[in-house]
Amino acid sequence: MTAAKDRLEASVRDCYATWSESYYRDYYGEGAAYPPVHRDIFKNLLAKAGAGNILDAGCGPASLLRELLGTGLDLYGFDLTPQMVVEGRKVLAEAGLPSGRLWEGSVRDPDAYRDPEGRLTGRFDAAICSGVFPHLPEEADAEVAACLREAVRPGGLVAVEARNALFSLFTLNRYSHAFFLHELIRADELQAGLDAEQRETLQKALAGLEDRFRMDLPPVRRGGEGSPGYDEILSRTHNPFILRAVFEDLGLVNVRLLFYHFHCLPPMLETGLGELFRHQSLAMEQPTDWRGHFMASAFIIVGEKP
Repeated sequence: MTAAKDRLEASVRDCYATWSESYYRDYYGEGAAYPPVHRDIFKNLLAKAGAGNILDAGCGPASLLRELLGTGLDLYGFDLTPQMVVEGRKVLAEAGLPSGRLWEGSVRDPDAYRDPEGRLTGRFDAAICSGVFPHLPEEADAEVAACLREAVRPGGLVAVEARNALFSLFTLNRYSHAFFLHELIRADELQAGLDAEQRETLQKALAGLEDRFRMDLPPVRRGGEGSPGYDEILSRTHNPFILRAVFEDLGLVNVRLLFYHFHCLPPMLETGLGELFRHQSLAMEQPTDWRGHFMASAFIIVGEKP
């Protein structure tokens, strides 16, 4: 278990090590593929919760934290990748915040959630986690959610961002095929107990299913400079119904789902629509719209510690 965890975390560090200076620009800058609509969702959550301090677990180069500068919040965070922490400290230092507000740590290590100064351990008003859960193995979901719960005071807010597995029912691409095959049909279970002839018949049917999807889309995101790309390390999606159950099983209350990054049509059709696709998709951004279960590629799950 420890060896597997170490290998996984090493691959994540390798992926993000050369990304520290451009990550914020890629996802929050003017040239970002899609506006960072989740930024305002987090801001609204924290404002409504009346949070005075916040812990960002897996903060990267202080991507969300820098968006919260000037809000009056006391900001803290940690990240697995040393280069990300260095970049984040640089950004916060320019705003007059001490370097001790950011530190290195793994979201799977309960000790990483401790304020180095020891004042806010287990007493944060809110703990958020964005861009991290895709890189966690399934068995670690509850483990990390429990750490986030323990990091906040009673009544504190826990908010986790994840990629939406149900979006694959809308995309009609290789993600859709994988979801059909492994989550819905569960081909391994379907062929259990079949004889050779029956298995061959089933395999032909499954091959025909694959023909219904654009298996070449989306392109695989590969790395460079000797580091693995996003799709070359563990980068899971999450079923919002299952992650909601994880939160509820941990005793978190008022659990709700907020969807973002809506797509007005399956993304393979974006090329033919150009700016119209982006405009119409942005017009759909409503976190509580039920269509977000299928037409939004990401969501934030929120709960409160009783």
